[in-house]
Amino acid sequence: MILKIVSLFLVFMAVLAIFGRLRLPKLPKRTRRDDLPKPRLCKTCGRYDLQGGRCPHCEEGRD
Repeated sequence: MILKIVSLFLVFMAVLAIFGRLRLPKLPKRTRRDDLPKPRLCKTCGRYDLQGGRCPHCEEGRD
């Protein structure tokens, strides 16, 4: 009985996978990585500057 349930589940999942591949169009491949802007770097310490403005790592008393 349990073998029948497991085999029916696997068949059902295979059918869903086949129909899912037929319905969904193939997505275009991203060939260019220039879509995203380059991250900003601090000019003095070279760390990433995520917030913009003054670098919290270069301020006095830090680092």
